[in-house]
Amino acid sequence: MATTRLEVVKSFRFEAAHLLPNVAESHKCRRLHGHSFAVDVHVRGPLGPVTGWVLDFADVAGAWEPVHELVDHRYLNEVPGLDNPTSEVLAVWIWDHLSPSLPGLAKVVVHETCTSAVVYERGSP
Repeated sequence: MATTRLEVVKSFRFEAAHLLPNVAESHKCRRLHGHSFAVDVHVRGPLGPVTGWVLDFADVAGAWEPVHELVDHRYLNEVPGLDNPTSEVLAVWIWDHLSPSLPGLAKVVVHETCTSAVVYERGSP
């Protein structure tokens, strides 16, 4: 019998400012600006036979809280590890901060605007 694997997704928001120091001086993102970021955290795993879930959404929220404290209403360039805070770098940084407390982490999606996002996956858990 095949093992059923599901993916749960919890979404979060934070506000932050940044600039991209490695783009041309004339690029608009070289100037200080802010975003209302949205982050989707995907966790993949089997259906728990007793709980009926992959994991409690509260566990995802608990793992997110320390990350949120580091980035919400911050100047991202001053956050350790985010000196060039592109959405791509931010997605990897978030993964690195979440993965120790979220076994089964499958994907991190960072939306920097309502029409632009980055998806980061690091193989199958």
